[in-house]
Amino acid sequence: MARQWRIEYEGVFDHVIFRGDEGTDIFSDYEDRELFLRLIGEMSDRFEIEIHAWVLMNNHYLLLLRTGKANLLKGMQWLGTTYTRRYNIKHKRYFLKKHALKNRFSIIAGQRGVGKTTAMIQYIYSFIQEDILNKQALYVPVDHFMVVGHSLYEIAEEFVNYGGQFLCLDEIHKYPNWSRELKSIYDSFPNIKLIVSGSSALEIHKGSHDLSRRAVVYKMTGLSLREFIELKYHIELPVLDIESILTDHEKHSLEITKKMDPEHLKILPIFQEYLRHGYFPYFLEHPDESTYLRTLEQGLHMTIESDLLSIYPRLTGVSIKKLKMLLSTIARSAPFTPDMKRLKQIIEVGDERTLKTYLSYLEDGKAITCLSKKNKRIRGLEKPEKIYLNNPNQALAICDKEKVNSGTIRDTVNLC
Repeated sequence: MARQWRIEYEGVFDHVIFRGDEGTDIFSDYEDRELFLRLIGEMSDRFEIEIHAWVLMNNHYLLLLRTGKANLLKGMQWLGTTYTRRYNIKHKRYFLKKHALKNRFSIIAGQRGVGKTTAMIQYIYSFIQEDILNKQALYVPVDHFMVVGHSLYEIAEEFVNYGGQFLCLDEIHKYPNWSRELKSIYDSFPNIKLIVSGSSALEIHKGSHDLSRRAVVYKMTGLSLREFIELKYHIELPVLDIESILTDHEKHSLEITKKMDPEHLKILPIFQEYLRHGYFPYFLEHPDESTYLRTLEQGLHMTIESDLLSIYPRLTGVSIKKLKMLLSTIARSAPFTPDMKRLKQIIEVGDERTLKTYLSYLEDGKAITCLSKKNKRIRGLEKPEKIYLNNPNQALAICDKEKVNSGTIRDTVNLC
């Protein structure tokens, strides 16, 4: 059980110690330490906390503080969350190394929590060469309350008039008529570069506002095992394709072992940790596994209640309830060969076409993965041969943990 927070008082000295999860490093280099020192200075100003002394080690830090108010907890929560987010911005996802996003209009689609927003901000930092005062780039979360009442076209027009060159629009699927406005922005301002992010269910074919000839869509997934190791343990491993792994696995195993041995790390325990707690980048913000899994479960509810509803507005409250019932049934049995007649009875739908549509919605939201007889993801409204949950962390978040076996988890890893 985590240690309880001390009782807070005004004007007292506090000695704070924070260690990386399981002893992992929280400072990789001088730049990380410099960032942290800037943040404790900002915390001091924000929360009226005096900083009297500090010690920064690789995997932990010590602070001697004096609080002006009884607000130590709020100050330390702000410090931890802000440092984690800015640390993640510095350590780029492989997605950005693989995809240069050089085309004029890019769409990043992926399920909630895989790191789309972080990737966009990392790309912006690179574009402006980390000059935060640069006014040529603009990031807009389109679901923010300040955007309400303004059209995206108006925002883009004013941005361009002030010399803007690079516009990033986050959570685009939550904006009504998004495809029409994006098409207008693209056609009206030929010198602007557009990057937008949206749900994994995002479709670029919307009526007459077809963006397929204008935008390139990139699918973003969660962390690979290699990325997890790099992000948590700061060990860089080579990118290997499946053919290389199959033909030279002994050579690659030796190379990986040589990199991990000096840190006294073993790959199998780390792999087990990744299966439970490492697919989504926000594991750094939730080192407690139960909190992480609860956050993941809440994210699935938001995917069904908000994201899918934004993409498919014809969904009703009854439809949302049936989708949740269907996912709950799948979670108790996955992976399994679906009995369509039984599933129809459970969620109370009268025809198989509606059931297949619901399965398609859940797959679009990356809640499940359906395979056809040819061992490929389901296309159109085929009957799936087998149904899996989308990723191993998700399986542990919504399944009965006692019934989840290692073979099931490994199969899920191979599909995600």
